[in-house]
Amino acid sequence: MPTTLESLGLDRLSVEERLRLIDLIWESLPGTVDRAEVPDWHFVEVERRRAAAATRSGAGRPWRDVLAEIEGPK
Repeated sequence: MPTTLESLGLDRLSVEERLRLIDLIWESLPGTVDRAEVPDWHFVEVERRRAAAATRSGAGRPWRDVLAEIEGPK
C-alpha cells in the first residue's frame, strides 16, 4: 500500500500541525547523505535548474543577501 496523507492520518491535522510536522521532519534530516540515497531525478532537476538560471543572468540574488535583508540590522 502506498504511503498517502490519508493512510498516515495527516489529512486530519490542522495547517499549524502540518507545518510543525514539516519542521520536525526537516530537523531530523542528517547534515549529509550518501549519494546513493539521492534519487537520480534530483540530480537531473538540479542540472535543469542550473541551466535555466545560467540563461537569466542577474535574475537572482544570493540567498545570504536576501536573508540579511529579511533579518535586518542586528
